[in-house]
Amino acid sequence: MPTTFRNLPPLVWTLFAGTIVNRLGYLVTPFLVFFLASRGVTGSDTSYVLGALGAGHLLGPAVGGVLADRVGRRPTMLIGLIGTAAAQGALFLAPGVWTMAAAALLISAAGSTVSPAAYALLADAVDGERRRRAYALFGWGVNIGTAVGGVLGGYLAAHGYWLLFAVDAGAMLLYALVVTFRVKEPERAPSPTEGRGEEIGYGVVLRDRLALLVLPLFGAQLFVYSLTEVALPLAIRDSGLSPAVYGAMAAVNAILVVALQPFATAWLARLPQLAVQSAGGTLIAVGVALTGLADGVVGYTVSVVVWSLGEVVVAGIAASVVANLAPAHARGRYQGAFGWVWGTARFAALTLGITIYTILGPAVLWWTALATGTAAAAATLALTTRIERRTVHTLAA
Repeated sequence: MPTTFRNLPPLVWTLFAGTIVNRLGYLVTPFLVFFLASRGVTGSDTSYVLGALGAGHLLGPAVGGVLADRVGRRPTMLIGLIGTAAAQGALFLAPGVWTMAAAALLISAAGSTVSPAAYALLADAVDGERRRRAYALFGWGVNIGTAVGGVLGGYLAAHGYWLLFAVDAGAMLLYALVVTFRVKEPERAPSPTEGRGEEIGYGVVLRDRLALLVLPLFGAQLFVYSLTEVALPLAIRDSGLSPAVYGAMAAVNAILVVALQPFATAWLARLPQLAVQSAGGTLIAVGVALTGLADGVVGYTVSVVVWSLGEVVVAGIAASVVANLAPAHARGRYQGAFGWVWGTARFAALTLGITIYTILGPAVLWWTALATGTAAAAATLALTTRIERRTVHTLAA
């Protein structure tokens, strides 16, 4: 393990281990279409369930950010984890399309309330100089759990979909036990406007002009990255290749990220984080755009390697920047806003991205990804002075 992670406090390692377990509780979603088909749900009815799943990712972070600041980080995480486990059971037992859609909405909404509270906990536990490393370690745990879950999910699905639901619910409840016995609620920072109605919601974020510039730029970069989950399988299919090729590409991404991220974080920690973020964002945009030039396994592998290296480079930086912008009493809401931007980016990739691909053509989508990603990276770099000035002021406060 690189020395860059060795001086992080025990809470960070607890959340790292818990996150690996938690990501094992996301087995149902990749196989949801197949599960629905096994229950006789096909065609347009499938879109209702998937749409509800996407909508939950827009609702959950916003609610989680408010709860993290109002009722606490630990209670919010427990609400999300236990709620997700219950929703998994509800989806498995749901008798019809609309009850399935309601359960899918609850799964994604409850599950996405956890991240703002966990990210706020990390900001509470480490100072600004170490936050980037803490968030990178947290992201590494997500990738490790996702990689293991991808292999495990395929095996379990072949032996019965009920196993996916059982493992998902069990992983959520196990993480809830870790939070219950290993995570202590930090003392809540006092708000300078305690008691005002504006402090209940996201007014503190909406009044922050710099945050309103930074968050959309991160959202644009996340949109480009999300195309790797949405448009890449369509491109592989349209090239006449089998679904196994997409599985192999996912494996290449997982191996590169899990193997390289800790060492890349250690090496890049000495460089200005916004310059690194911009460089990594550009790599992702170029890698995604290279998908349009690929027509075989080798071409797709090259594109995946390029955007995977970009993913490795940017690990932990965006969440760290958001945490450094946030006043102590509003860390949960700032991370909730960041989570909402992430959910919006994925939703946009599912809707706008697919629309561009199918109606305007794949070439338009790949050029759009390249232009959007590089422009957002350049604009982020241009904000370096303002962000660094705010960071110094916030840390001093």
